[in-house]
Amino acid sequence: MVPGGCMVLSFMGRSSPDSTSMDAGCQWELLAEALMSMVYDGLIDEEKVNKFNAPYYAPCLEEVQLVVEKEGSFTTSRVEVLEVYWDKTNYKASSSSRNPTAPKPDPQSDTLRSEKLAVGQQVAKAHRAVVESMFQSHFGTNDDAMNELFRRYGEIVGSHLLSYETRYINLVISLIR
Repeated sequence: MVPGGCMVLSFMGRSSPDSTSMDAGCQWELLAEALMSMVYDGLIDEEKVNKFNAPYYAPCLEEVQLVVEKEGSFTTSRVEVLEVYWDKTNYKASSSSRNPTAPKPDPQSDTLRSEKLAVGQQVAKAHRAVVESMFQSHFGTNDDAMNELFRRYGEIVGSHLLSYETRYINLVISLIR
């Protein structure tokens, strides 16, 4: 890169230096739940689940800035930390922020439950696009098993969304050489 050149990086991160925070990889915990339910039902071998390792790390902003500073080739020009909710129908992030007195939906309502399960299936489809080939390679499963895994995952995500406001943290960093 030429001196004075600019590079923009955008990647998944976490909002807190605490690597166990909810936004540091919740999707993997929920996917593990789906995998273990398939182990329980005899559809996937437990040993293969135990040997599976996903190459994923979500750094916090401070970690990234420290690496940039330590490496020394770039200076940080601008930083953005974006919160992207899994659920675009998130009542707290949307209606409550516009109208703090708006009633919160009953988590037991059939309508809310249906909405969250639909969002769970959307999230599962997005994650499937990213990890399916890695899963098929490791587990040696066919399309029916993958369909079942991500159906279960979608249900688990939908149930999770009834109780938690889950989000991705995207770090966007502009660097100058």
